Amino acid sequence: MLRILLVEDEENIRETVKLNLEMDDFEVVTAADGRQALKHAQEQHFDLMIVDVMLPEVDGFQVVEQVRLTDRETPIIFLTAKDQAADRIQGLKKGADDYLTKPFVFEELLLRVRRLIERTSKNPDVKPDLFTFGNNKVNFATYEAEGNQGTFTLTKKEAMLLKLLTDRRGEVVSRQQILQSVWGYDVYPSTRTIDNFILSFRKYFEQDPKHPAHFLSVRGVGYKFVD
Repeated sequence: MLRILLVEDEENIRETVKLNLEMDDFEVVTAADGRQALKHAQEQHFDLMIVDVMLPEVDGFQVVEQVRLTDRETPIIFLTAKDQAADRIQGLKKGADDYLTKPFVFEELLLRVRRLIERTSKNPDVKPDLFTFGNNKVNFATYEAEGNQGTFTLTKKEAMLLKLLTDRRGEVVSRQQILQSVWGYDVYPSTRTIDNFILSFRKYFEQDPKHPAHFLSVRGVGYKFVD
């Protein structure tokens, strides 16, 4: 039985969609807020996720962005009342595969669910998630990297932080955003920990670590990646 994570804070919609999906032989796990959704996503396997945007605790955009730091494969559909073009674009940029606005017809949602799952099942092999910049290479699927020190393996946290920065290339990412996305919403290490990770990245990948070209500090705010 295929498993779906349904993240929706409106109880009536949540229960109605859950019931209809179960009638079509899906196993459905629900979450009413973003924190609970992230907990489920970290602890369980799902074949697809349906996520609202306007959620308590952690919004849907942040949920998907954090999931995508470690999971590039699970199909995700946004199901939301936010129907502006800018919202759809942001949702797809965060890593969603589809975007359906409310009000909606359940048959359309079901069709999109089936198509995404079918597409994934036809391509079961994990594709290398390769990223190159300068003379450096990073495989986010295996955590293997190639830089100034030759070939080496990143830790999971290093890979997550590097993925966050490279996905937002050209944007300033604050220390608070980094802590929330990489370390979660319940564990807050010292901001000095982030600084040490950035220093490591410069040693790994910069031609001149003292004068970085890729991992830039933005004083009083955070960091920016430039390729």
